[in-house]
Amino acid sequence: MEHMEPVTIDHEGYMITTDKSLMNLHDIHKWLSEVSYWNKNVKFETVRTAFDHSFCVGILHRGHQVGYARLITDYAIFAYLADVYILEEHRGKGLAKAMLQVLLGFEWVKGLRGIKLATTDAHELYRQFGFGACAHPERIMEISRSPWP
Repeated sequence: MEHMEPVTIDHEGYMITTDKSLMNLHDIHKWLSEVSYWNKNVKFETVRTAFDHSFCVGILHRGHQVGYARLITDYAIFAYLADVYILEEHRGKGLAKAMLQVLLGFEWVKGLRGIKLATTDAHELYRQFGFGACAHPERIMEISRSPWP
């Protein structure tokens, strides 16, 4: 999967891409560390490592990173959707939906047995893509080393 050709599309003047070389890691880090509720104060190197080891999609507008999401995956069976965001001033334009359509539209993603995520406020967005409550939450366990909001 590492040699998969990146996809870049135009969406109403925004560029949605899986080409990591076009994404701005400093902008991504800034938003995650300063704005997100789940990664406040995260170190740049942590974001870089997560970026390097995930399948990513970004949205750019006039050269600026305005959206981002990543799949933590083995590319065969399982993935975890993380770090999904759209800058506030670009919300309400269908960008999150378009970005997720690109990300979840790959044949290899459609073939995964499971994709999980956690959210406090975007349930309706994710339901449009088939996400719902865990079928067997009693089977899910975790090790949590930092407080999650």
